[in-house]
Amino acid sequence: MKPKIITIVGKSNSGKTTFLEKLIFLLTDRGYKIGSVKHAHDGFEMDKEGKDSWRHRKAGARASLVITQNEAAVVKDDKTGYIEKMRSYLFDMDLILAEGFKKQNLLKIEVFRTGSVHKEPLCMEDENLIAFVTDSDYKPEVPLFGLEDINQTADFIESNFLKS
Repeated sequence: MKPKIITIVGKSNSGKTTFLEKLIFLLTDRGYKIGSVKHAHDGFEMDKEGKDSWRHRKAGARASLVITQNEAAVVKDDKTGYIEKMRSYLFDMDLILAEGFKKQNLLKIEVFRTGSVHKEPLCMEDENLIAFVTDSDYKPEVPLFGLEDINQTADFIESNFLKS
């Protein structure tokens, strides 16, 4: 069975990364295998210029796998879409939590913080919005959580997407 993918979306400086970090910690602590995905722009280099794996890729290798006793990282040419990449590389996870990908047709939890430069949430009309995390007065017709309600958000994800 393919793992579900839930994206944590919001505008810059809304607290997405901090929220996601706490959520991953809690769900992992509950015994789930959580994969995480962060969007990067094309042309990023995971390996430093001059290192062997970087040199292999520059020489024409279509994929480069860097392994240690306990870790593995791969950089691979892959023209498939975002969702296909997530499921392909993280197939053995219980759940994939991704940061960003607000335009993809994926389940979304939006983090919206008042006092930021952003006046309105992103996904109020998005049919994929499954929860809203905020300190604002916005009340979309999905479960609402406060910015510090990490346990309750984890409970929501666990009961709706992990225990089904």
